[in-house]
Amino acid sequence: MITLKQTPLYPLHLELGAKMVPFAGYRMPLHYRNGTLHEHLHCRHYAGFFDISHMGQCLILGDSAAGELERLTPSDIIGLAPCQQRYTVLTNDIGGIIDDIIVTRLPSGCMVIVNAACKEKDFEHFKTHLSDHRHFKEMTDRALFALQGPAAATVMQKFSAAAIDLSFMHACEDDINGIHCIISRSGYTGEDGFEISVAGEQADHLARLFLAEEAVKPIGLGARDSLRLEAGLCLYGHELDESITPVEAGLRWLIKKGHDQFPGADRILAQLRQGTEKSRIGLLVESKIPAREGCIIADEAGEALGHVTSGGFSPSLGRPIAMAMLHNPAPDSDRALYTRVRDHQLPVMITELPFIPHRYRR
Repeated sequence: MITLKQTPLYPLHLELGAKMVPFAGYRMPLHYRNGTLHEHLHCRHYAGFFDISHMGQCLILGDSAAGELERLTPSDIIGLAPCQQRYTVLTNDIGGIIDDIIVTRLPSGCMVIVNAACKEKDFEHFKTHLSDHRHFKEMTDRALFALQGPAAATVMQKFSAAAIDLSFMHACEDDINGIHCIISRSGYTGEDGFEISVAGEQADHLARLFLAEEAVKPIGLGARDSLRLEAGLCLYGHELDESITPVEAGLRWLIKKGHDQFPGADRILAQLRQGTEKSRIGLLVESKIPAREGCIIADEAGEALGHVTSGGFSPSLGRPIAMAMLHNPAPDSDRALYTRVRDHQLPVMITELPFIPHRYRR
């Protein structure tokens, strides 16, 4: 039997009435007393507090840290200014995505946040490919929170003047009630918001400070997923995996112009020039029935064109939505497409991503 880990906030989740479920080797809150729909809409209108301490945090230290990381990703890491962040991916030798990560430039090197389910392979990847293992350090004693939503800045203003001055994808170090934090203006909901890294032993105290604010409610994994789906954001294991390139995933914007010294560069750069055999698209489902992961997308003649990678009900739009990977050339938006859910054939319509406009502070 696998022993599930607990984040430092596990007792607080139980106190708040969370339904706990296994996720990426941890016991995590799926939702709290009011349910996923309520949590989703609260985050869109006010502010949601997310425990994301299951994510991996690490440091790559030294003057060469940015250059070392840039050789493992297609992105510009060397060009990051101090305290600037970049969303990027680690690629393998065939251009597939090992994981999507967030890199923050620090005075001592780079801080990297990786997905919970990929922690072990990512950290081993760093240890194998960095020129000096001593420069890699796991931050096993840290917790990580997210504060997301249109009221997030108003709440944060009470605790950190430095954080309020940040623009999207920038970070700072500051004390909140005497607790040292690394705070970034970033998130996974499409809303303005912050992510806060803090020592695990101080996590409960800091969480309670934020949750004491009237605008803030705790949000579980259920709403975290529906929020990121509405925002058209990729989820590892769904829109991203080791067979999918960043070009196919619709992430060509993260590829640094002129950079060709990273794993899988030949395939990825060829796709930039010549196009791909598949691509990620958004779908509106013309039914009350959601199309879930794995559902086949077909044309009127029944020819399979691809499959749903993520799908569910959009609380903000009041209808089912989905993302899918379709073979290229993708059909035009007025062509009739369908998916089958159990015994129901459902019409679907291609739409632009994201489903809900991003509201980041630029």
